[in-house]
Formats: sequence, C-alpha cells, structure tokens
Amino acid sequence: MGVVVVGSLNMDLLVRVRRHPHPGETVLGSDYETHCGGKGANQAVAAARMLGKTAPAKASGAPAQPLVRMIGRVGQDEFGQRLRNGLKREQINVHAVLPIPAPTGVAFIAVDEEGENTIIVSPGANHRLRPEHLTPAEFEGARVVVLQLEIPLDTVRRAAELGRSAGARVVLNAAPVQKLPEKLLDQVDVLVINESEALGLTGVAPASPEAALELAQQLSQKVASVVITLGEQGAVWAGPETSGYRPALRVKSVDNTGAGDAFVGALVAALYEGRDLAEAVRWGVVAGALATTRMGAQSALPCRAEVLEGVAQLS
Repeated sequence: MGVVVVGSLNMDLLVRVRRHPHPGETVLGSDYETHCGGKGANQAVAAARMLGKTAPAKASGAPAQPLVRMIGRVGQDEFGQRLRNGLKREQINVHAVLPIPAPTGVAFIAVDEEGENTIIVSPGANHRLRPEHLTPAEFEGARVVVLQLEIPLDTVRRAAELGRSAGARVVLNAAPVQKLPEKLLDQVDVLVINESEALGLTGVAPASPEAALELAQQLSQKVASVVITLGEQGAVWAGPETSGYRPALRVKSVDNTGAGDAFVGALVAALYEGRDLAEAVRWGVVAGALATTRMGAQSALPCRAEVLEGVAQLS
C-alpha cells in the first residue's frame, strides 16, 4: 500500500451564477449539478490518477492492490453509495469508508463567470469519524498519509500519529483553516496551505510570491516543510534544505473548485515516488492549473499524462 488518505467525502451541489450575491440578496443561477467531492476523497482520486491507481501484480500471482486507501464515513443514503462507488471506479480501497446512520456530507458550491467559487459545507457523517475508529492496521505499509481539516481535529491528530508510527510521511492540507495545536504540527512533515489559510494561521496575508516565500520560511521553523499555494501565481515551498517559488501553468480557468485538491494529490504522488519537494510542487502547480479548466471537483482532476505534459512545459 502506498498512500492513505484520512478525510471527508461530500456530495457537491454546484450551481453557476453570473456573480455572487451580497448578504441578503438573491440571485438566479443555473440548473444545479451533483459531483462527488469532499477534500479527502478529492485528494485520494487526484493521487490515484497520478499514480496509475494500482501496484504491479506480485510474482506469486497475487492480484494487484490499490495504491491509495481512503478512510472516512458516509451516510446510509444515496449520496453515500454514490461516493463509495465513485472511489471504487478509481480503484481506491474503500474498505474503511463505512456507511453510518447519519446524513452524508454535502457541499453547496456557487461558481461565478470568472471561475471564482463560494462553498458551504455540511459535514454530516464526516464529523462522526472519531480517533478511536482508527487502527494501526489501516496505516500499515503506508508511505504517505494525507490529512485535511473537514473531519474532527482530534481524529486528524490521531491519524498523524498513526502515520508517523507506520513510518509514513505525513502531509497536512490545513483546510478549512483553524488553529493547529503544536502536538499536531509535531507529527506533520509537509504543511500545505493557500493564501487565505496562511492569513488564518499567521494573521499575515502574503501579497506577493516573495512575501509568501518569506512566510513559508518562517513557518518551516515549526513544521519540517511548508508549501503555500498562490492560485494563478503558482506556489512557494520551504524545507530543511531548499526553498523556492514555482510559477503556475498558464491556462484558461472556468472553475477553481478542485484546484487545491489536485495540487495536493499530485504533490503526494510525487513524494510517494521519492521526488524532492521542489519537483513535487512543480507537479502540484500543473495539476492545480489543469483542474481549473473543467467544471466540478473530482470530474476535473487531471490524469498523470496530462500533468507530466504540463510539467515538461514548465521545465
């Protein structure tokens, strides 16, 4: 097994609007669409598409095993079934994605004509995933453990501890932003945040790539490595040995809903393959840019060939 993702699974209800409403205002939108989503599930799919999904079959004749395992909770409802089936189609191990008597998580997403979105998440079953539900066996053999903050913080911390104990590299995408305890940061190898999350964590909004790089270097005194994504400007990273800035791939964006998750999935895939953080960030900025060229979250996530072609353009 290669990558373990512990996180959320949501059904995204998406509507397109000419512009976002002001408080108290009503605007008309398009017919709504349903898309499989949730930051955890999105990042699992993004990583699976980058990794080719399954490990090679063993010489003994044993069948190939999925490279990505998802741990989470869904409801015993139609949305929950659709989310599990969607991950199965991506050849992701869903044995630890359990249906429970609670509503499946839902995200309400509005996307304007510029591709900018607003999102409201109703966590539902995601917030029923508790620390005691996680076992060491689910992390055995993991090379990378991927976490976000759409599940309870205590569960995130327990997953990070189990990942570290299994010898895995722990990647935390601190979204949606909230205060992070030192005991959690101590277990994190790579912290990934965007500009608004940087503001929420530090009180500083990086106004330029140079400012973001300086902030990442400051944060790397608390976490081994830090990546700050900057949307259409690309991303910066800072680690124990290197730091730098990577411009984004230039594309025509229509919806940035899954861009951050595409970035994380590609970055994780690169780390799994033993590539350094600079190269992982390059994979991430390309995947993130490509995801904005299509509508939806999981439906927009690029495949490996697309990303590697874009990486060659940035070389």
